[in-house]
Amino acid sequence: MKKILLASAATAIMAGAVSAEDIKMGVILGFTGPIESLTPDMAAGAELAMSEVSASGKLLGGTTITPVRKDSTCVDAAAATAAAEELIAEGVKGIFGADCSGVTGAILSNVAVPNGMVMVSPSATSPGLSTVEDNGLFFRTAPSDARQGVVMADLLKEQGVTSVAVTYINSDYGKGLADSFQAAFEAIGGSVTISAAHDVGKGDYSAEVAALAAAGGERLVVAGYVDQGGGDIVRASLDAGAFELFHFPDGMIGDALPATFGAEIDGSFGQAPGSDNPGYQTFVDLAGSAFNGQGTYAAESYDGAALMLLAMQAAGSTDPNVYKDFIEGVANAPGEPIMPGELGKALEILASGGDVDLIGATGVELVNGGEAAGSYRVVTFEGGEMKTAGYR
Repeated sequence: MKKILLASAATAIMAGAVSAEDIKMGVILGFTGPIESLTPDMAAGAELAMSEVSASGKLLGGTTITPVRKDSTCVDAAAATAAAEELIAEGVKGIFGADCSGVTGAILSNVAVPNGMVMVSPSATSPGLSTVEDNGLFFRTAPSDARQGVVMADLLKEQGVTSVAVTYINSDYGKGLADSFQAAFEAIGGSVTISAAHDVGKGDYSAEVAALAAAGGERLVVAGYVDQGGGDIVRASLDAGAFELFHFPDGMIGDALPATFGAEIDGSFGQAPGSDNPGYQTFVDLAGSAFNGQGTYAAESYDGAALMLLAMQAAGSTDPNVYKDFIEGVANAPGEPIMPGELGKALEILASGGDVDLIGATGVELVNGGEAAGSYRVVTFEGGEMKTAGYR
């Protein structure tokens, strides 16, 4: 129901817009694959910002936006590249996405850079994307896993955990996060008994779980994807009695996790990008009353789409090679603070030559050439439910 109402909110706003001219914006996410339960809210969050701007009638003299969805699959770089090439052929003025780090890097190198196309990802967190050659075209509204690894290590230490086994998805995301975490955890005295990759789409994970169990550890860190691979590892671990407590990074944090395992994972922890800044609740209210705060990366998605559209207004152009230079300016101070629901106000200020600072749903702040400074929502699993325990 949450996903339906969030999408409906975007549709309702869009219906009230009067179109002067229209531009297409790509929305490329893993609508199929190992995070397919997360992407509906991500797409709807981005499209909510697009619809809000269209409804205002204030973007570049009444320009409206039509989102064009494509499937990144999350894991198939060739398919994601082909989908992005389709967006270029359809004449999009920006690409919102992609989601998973491997396909994001493939699209950036093979499609976005050669075609001079801006990309803003809400969820590609691999540290490797911080140094990739992007010609100033790539931005992200979720922080790098270089930071998530430190946050995760600190949380485990605070809980008195001294040894863990780690399983990670065999991808840029999984390897980058596993390495970042291990370095941070060992630096504060923790021990990683094993750090082993797993693949998605296997029918049997008993061999992987046996190796993890043999190495031991007080908890199993599952740096995988909730819908495929990571969730299967948890199921096999519980069935074999290998581990009872888990720690879940962002790729595992979604409604599907408590829905699948219920009280079986009570006592486990996790974290995902999230903010307690006032704009987050405003975003939740704007999106619809059924949005309950568990939509991982939906807020980052709203902010990511908003950044591109505000940058167009600041630049006076929908040309990605022009407005790319204005994205950090609308994201950061100085300027009038802009909350969710105030994008029309921001467009007016920019049109009059003023400055804006998008606070947005996540307190978005860009550093180091398009990186999100970011914060994390800490979650616990109690009584078969996922609950927010605080923010870092």
